[in-house]
This record gives sequence, structure tokens and C-alpha cells, in this order.
Amino acid sequence: MPFSHHSHSGQFCGHAKNTLEEMILAAKKKSFHTLAMTEHMPRDETCDLYPEEVELGYTVLQLYKIFDDYYAEATRLREEYNDQLRLLVGFECDWIRPSSEHLINSLLDRHRFDLFIGSVHHVHTVPIDYDQPLYNQARDLSGGTDEKLFQDYFDLQFEMLKALKPPIVGHFDLIRLKSDDPNGSFQQWQGVWQRIVRNLDFIAQYGGIIELNSAALRKGMSEPYPKAEICGVFLQRGGRFTLSDDSHGVDQIGYGFEEVLDYGEKLGIQTLAVLEKGTATLDARFPGVSAVHINPKQPRSR
Repeated sequence: MPFSHHSHSGQFCGHAKNTLEEMILAAKKKSFHTLAMTEHMPRDETCDLYPEEVELGYTVLQLYKIFDDYYAEATRLREEYNDQLRLLVGFECDWIRPSSEHLINSLLDRHRFDLFIGSVHHVHTVPIDYDQPLYNQARDLSGGTDEKLFQDYFDLQFEMLKALKPPIVGHFDLIRLKSDDPNGSFQQWQGVWQRIVRNLDFIAQYGGIIELNSAALRKGMSEPYPKAEICGVFLQRGGRFTLSDDSHGVDQIGYGFEEVLDYGEKLGIQTLAVLEKGTATLDARFPGVSAVHINPKQPRSR
């Protein structure tokens, strides 16, 4: 039975499709035992609005209302479908600048979540995964090469990791999506690779979980996030992985999971972590939420 710790709905995300309930029903139809609802957090500066949000006339205050509406609907649906599949309520953070730390912590104080995903979608405050022109703009600000932009991305990721220690780290190597060679090895650049290893060391040290994210496959890349060379280093450090589809619509739920599981098996990943509510606590910020480790190819009941 599959599961995912990363999902978005068109009800609360401008670049996604379908309602949150439709996402849950689709996961149930595909025999998911666990689905984490992880809509994007609001951003607190007008300059951080995405083009689609500008077109819709959104303001920062509206983003906060959308987020609060999401939390209310997610907790309602969690209760409604509690006897059918395990639903976790969380969010995906957007680390843009140092002040993001205060905003993220304020959201954790505002609502009682089960998890959050630590992600970086911006470098030099410019989105790096939205479209090619914005990626190119961020690259120019880094000095004009993918190598320099990758260094800045992993440095910003390290800032996020140190400040937040996220329970799950999202699409670790997202930066390669719009690069000149999305399937190229990071090891070709010593400075980039050293930063990657440093970040992996830190995640392993505090006990963070890295998601195997199938979105890279549906976006045309040859490997999921993160690449095999990264997974190998994290495995050597005793690092833990989980499974995510990063779905933005019902048609993407569970996308590429068979390929991702085969990929993990070839790398030597024998178990995957699944968050669940119980008596133990993985992270003091999320009382009663713990991680169990399962063989993902074996059936599992709720």
C-alpha cells in the first residue's frame, strides 16, 4: 500500500488542481494508507507573490486567509476520513531569506501541525523552479553559471536546515530542474559537492528524513529527487528516507512510485519512514507524531 508525505491541491495552491477532498478520495482509491496534506505556507512580502498570484490579484493578507482556510478544511477532512486512511496535516515551508524563520515559527505557533517540509524554492529571493526566465534571473544574480547558483542554493538550504531542523527535507536537489543539465552529476563541481555533503551530514546528525520525490520523473528527469549519488552518501551516514509524489492534482497521486521504489531498492534503501500518530514523539514541536520504518513493498494496514 502506497503513501505520500507531500501534496498540494488546487483549492489552496494556484498552480495545482482539484479540491483537497478530491485529492484524499483519489489517494483512498489508490489504496494509500497515509497521505500528508502539505500546502504551501503564506509569504509575507508582496515581492514574493508568484506571477499566477499577481494575476489573480492576491495580496499577502489573502495568502494568510487561504492558509488558515486550508488548515480548517484539512483538520475537518482528517476527522471525516479518519477511519479510511491516515491523514496528516502539515505545510511546505518557503525559505526565502533569514526572516523566513520567524514567519515559519509563527505558523507553527498559530496551528497544531503534524509535520512540515523544509524546502527552498528561491535563491536571491527569485523562484528557481517556476519557469526558465526566473531561473535564469537567479543564475545571473549568482554570477551567471549553474555552478555558482548551485553553491548559493545549497548554502541557503544549509541556513534553512540549521534554523528549522525540518522533520522532512523536501526535494533536496530541486535546483537542477531548470539547469542546463538536470541529469548531470553534482560531483563535477567540488564546491557544490562539498556543500551537498555538509548538508547531508547535518540532516543525518539531527535525525531529519529526506523524501524520495517522484516529481522529478514526471518533469522529465532520469532520477527522482535526490539523485542516486546524494542518496548513497546519506545512506552511508545512516540517513532515513520517506516517499512523496509532490502531487498537484489527482492525476499525479502515486505517480512514478513503482519506479521510485525500484530505484531505492537498487540503492540499498531497505525501509522507508512513515509518520504516524502514537504515543512516541519524533519532534517536540509535533507531540505524539513518530516515525515508523516499513518495507514499502509489503502490504500495510492502517
